[in-house]
Amino acid sequence: MVYHERAAWAGLIAAIGTITAYALIMLGRIDGRDLDTVDWFPPMLWAIGGGIVLSILITIGWGIIAGMRDRDSATTTDIRDRDISRMGGRVEQAFLVIAGLGVIALCAIDAHVFWIANTMFLGFAVAAVVGGIARVIAYRRGLV
Repeated sequence: MVYHERAAWAGLIAAIGTITAYALIMLGRIDGRDLDTVDWFPPMLWAIGGGIVLSILITIGWGIIAGMRDRDSATTTDIRDRDISRMGGRVEQAFLVIAGLGVIALCAIDAHVFWIANTMFLGFAVAAVVGGIARVIAYRRGLV
């Protein structure tokens, strides 16, 4: 497995873990209250920062293990990696645009900031997961 494929897997694992942790924390904070009154900002910041750190740690740890097994192929890249990365980026951008349009619509109807922020967070999360899945599939099946 090449470096960029490991990074795609690490990002996918971190994104799914982060989304799950944030959802569980928020469900625990609801406690029968209105969602508009839930303190969402600190958990969201921790989820974003934690997701980034988790992805980096998984990538580094996996890279160390791969480097011990086969030093030469652990960091090898080629043009296919660049093409897969671009394709995954385009997939992610499509979902970010959809989330951005949702945020604009929520702003237009004067939605509570909770809904606006969580819509954008969900857009980032879905983009990361779908982009990671697209990259992993491209590594396994190739680009068409």
